[in-house]
Amino acid sequence: MTILVTGATGTVGRQVIEQLVKRGADVRALVRDPAKANFQAGVAVAQGDLLDVDSLRGAFSGVSTLFLLNAVASDELTQALIALNLAREAGVERIVYLSVIHSDLYVNVPHFAGKFAVERMIEKMGFNATILRPAYFMNNDLTIKDVVTGYGVYPMPIGSKGLAMIDARDIGEIAAIELIRREQSAPPLPLDRINLVGPDLLAGTDVAGIWSEVLGRPIAYPGDDTAGFEENLRQFMPSWMAFDMRLMSERFLTDGMIPEPGDVARLTALLGRSLRSYRDFASEIVASA
Repeated sequence: MTILVTGATGTVGRQVIEQLVKRGADVRALVRDPAKANFQAGVAVAQGDLLDVDSLRGAFSGVSTLFLLNAVASDELTQALIALNLAREAGVERIVYLSVIHSDLYVNVPHFAGKFAVERMIEKMGFNATILRPAYFMNNDLTIKDVVTGYGVYPMPIGSKGLAMIDARDIGEIAAIELIRREQSAPPLPLDRINLVGPDLLAGTDVAGIWSEVLGRPIAYPGDDTAGFEENLRQFMPSWMAFDMRLMSERFLTDGMIPEPGDVARLTALLGRSLRSYRDFASEIVASA
């Protein structure tokens, strides 16, 4: 049977597809523009999006397992609920959903609250699902590497509580492992939630220190200016999204993104290797420059 991957052309979606192909899965990718697909040989492409009911019905035909990823959008919850209802209509019972860590804690942050609502719907609708809850993506920092290297500062207001940052490649591989596990299981597997975290809990000063060591020169952490963060984001994203990101960063400062006991050990066992560290990530960026 076929595994359908939504969000297929994004940072995580591409990693999921690559890992599924490596494992010999029958993969179908849902994309808005097939010209941008550029996937490995053997990956089927279904054109459509999560608000196009007709295209989704076609994409779900013959699908047994769904990887559901919704990008941050003003109608993210609507997209997810349409996908879940059409999946159930098509007889899809097995789902891996990409949520976010502390979705039940960051209750005032729109995209966190939306993902928690989707988690509840998955549970109430009776899907056999794995809910993946990733912490902050290290790969988000690709967008600010020029600020780090050019201006000598790490500008993300992540505070001092600590974020257990994870590499998107690890997210993609864990998602693929869970998709295959559910796809190949004869009996339905019970609902499960997995926190996706990196090996280290990092404050802003810690990340600046890593960049200092990797670059061989001082990199400063200027502090926790969430208002300035929002203002900068408004230059290249809608105001509602920039405000959403500000609210998230404010929860970084008050709550952090803290793993539960056993999270790192569970992920290490699942992968059969160590999780990638932020130092690994930063070193790769510097080496490729």
